[in-house]
Amino acid sequence: MLLNNKIKLAFGFVVLTVIFTLFNWFRIEYLGLFPIGLLFVYLSIFQTEKFFLFIAFLTPLSVNIEEYVDGFGLYLPTEPLLFGFMLWFLFLQLKKPFLNTEIWKHPIIISVCSYLLWMLVTSITSTDIIVSFKFLLSKLWFIVPILIFGTYFFKNHENRVRFLWFFIVACSFVVCFTIVHHSMYGFGEEEGHWVMWPFFKDHTIYGAIIALCLPLSLALLRQKGRPALSKAILILINVVLILGLIFSYTRAAWLSIICASIIGGIVYFKVNLKLLISIAMIALGTLFLQWDNIQMALAKNTHEHTTEAFDEKIQSAANVTTDASNLERINRWDCAIEMFKKRPGLGFGPGTYSFEYAAFQDPENLTIISTNFGDMGNAHSEYLGALSESGLIGMLLFLAIVASIFYSSIILYYKYPKNNDVKILIMGIIVSLASYFIHAFLNNYLDTDKAAVPVWAMCAMIVTMSLEMKANGQAIKKD
Repeated sequence: MLLNNKIKLAFGFVVLTVIFTLFNWFRIEYLGLFPIGLLFVYLSIFQTEKFFLFIAFLTPLSVNIEEYVDGFGLYLPTEPLLFGFMLWFLFLQLKKPFLNTEIWKHPIIISVCSYLLWMLVTSITSTDIIVSFKFLLSKLWFIVPILIFGTYFFKNHENRVRFLWFFIVACSFVVCFTIVHHSMYGFGEEEGHWVMWPFFKDHTIYGAIIALCLPLSLALLRQKGRPALSKAILILINVVLILGLIFSYTRAAWLSIICASIIGGIVYFKVNLKLLISIAMIALGTLFLQWDNIQMALAKNTHEHTTEAFDEKIQSAANVTTDASNLERINRWDCAIEMFKKRPGLGFGPGTYSFEYAAFQDPENLTIISTNFGDMGNAHSEYLGALSESGLIGMLLFLAIVASIFYSSIILYYKYPKNNDVKILIMGIIVSLASYFIHAFLNNYLDTDKAAVPVWAMCAMIVTMSLEMKANGQAIKKD
């Protein structure tokens, strides 16, 4: 990846020009960002590896300028940097290929590339081509630099650890800020929905990212040979994250971390697959036989999530009678299913849900927080979002990504030779990703940098560790 400095500088100015052209806000005051952009481009070109890791630190601290500029959503500084990185890495790859060609055979890379290819097809057939291609472009500047080129940077185990350290530390700073801000309002539940602003839009994504960070910080803490100061810092970080998770008042995050921990236990203790299938069949059978009773119990549940008590918040998660948040989520899911029925093959196009779902709302499903303007979130499900926007094939391909992630990571965990730091990290990644993709049934955040950067980075780590293990296995066989 070494190039002549003149070539680097020339390309840097080209990238900077393209970035400011693409993200031109037509306001003269933003010209003040040019020197900062120039500094970032310089660092990314001449200190590429270090700056790639520094993106992990910048991500939790990024701010969506949509809060300040109407009609234009962009996370600063991460998204422009990732777009510039994408162009720079593509240029380097074309100039002198440096990626391991074996990555293209990995199930995660194959499934993600297939999903992107289908997104391209459905963008062409979209009801709003401009929206869909902008959405596809935003997916590319997350996936290409973090997942594809991340496989190069994460070959070094220390880079994996540093990346996670930077992300978790920055996230803990945001949590500290939020806790202090929240304390000024007596840790009220209503204030807990917005005190994390401007770093997070609301408490749902805030809770989801804390739930994603917690297994990773615990895995780093469990690694052997860590200095006493490092352990003390990690203990403090874990305490901060746990407090942040509790006071986020995010039921989905609480449930996701509990379910993810169960999945981690199943993997760790190697619970027999036949036993799991038997338990699942019994559970499904019980659900089918007791469905009428369950519906009656749900109808009687009137616990609202306005209370701050933990047990009542959990109970309110099953309230589908009076809880506006739950009812609105069901409304969005129903709209996604109706949209799928309208265009089952190709969907309405990537990124179009918020512009199309209003026409599919059933008046009986409307709540006090319903809106026709797409300003209160999207489909509230990664899976149903893919179904409505890219059709059945789109959802199946997204499910293929999830399946390949957990298949690859669990196989990697079982086959990794020793119970060393790498294996501990793999378990942390499994539980962390499980928390996100369980949460993904209830919300979708992969179109934001806060979720996309850590999720695709962990996927890149799985790919590199899988190839590393495969290469070591072949070397042992040759010996």
